Formats: sequence, C-alpha cells, structure tokens
Amino acid sequence: MPLLKTLIALAFIIMGIVFGALNRDVMRIDLFFTTLQASIGLTVLLVLLLGCLLGGLVVLATVVWPMRANLSKAEKAAAKIATEGTSSP
Repeated sequence: MPLLKTLIALAFIIMGIVFGALNRDVMRIDLFFTTLQASIGLTVLLVLLLGCLLGGLVVLATVVWPMRANLSKAEKAAAKIATEGTSSP
C-alpha cells in the first residue's frame, strides 16, 4: 500500500512538471497594489495549491474542530461516569 501511494504521488508530481513545462507563456497578474508576471503553468499550479489549502481550512473549521469539541465533551462525561461508578459503595 505505501508503494502504491508513492507511485501515485510521483505520477502527480510528474504531471505537474509536464504541465508547467508545456505552459511557459508569461502572463501578467494585476493586483490592486502591484503587478506580477509568471508563467501560466506556475500560476495555475499555485492557484490550485492555494485552493486546496483554503478548502482544507474550511473542512478543518467546519468539521474537525466541532467533532473535537464533541469528543472532548464525551470524554469528560465518560470520565465523570467512570469516577462516579467507582466511588459508589
């Protein structure tokens, strides 16, 4: 299984390199305060990476943190029940 994951990751890295190499044309990116110039391939790959990071943060904020809070509450309740059960004669 780790070999399969490594091969898939390597395939995506190679596809990214090929995509960047085939899209060498320079494009201008106008921001409000400055202008950047970068190749189309690099720009697309960076925007894709930024989108993945932002999507991961949204999932973290909307799914993971609430589940951790619920788990913490459940662990505290279980610990309370366990201590009450052992202290009763």
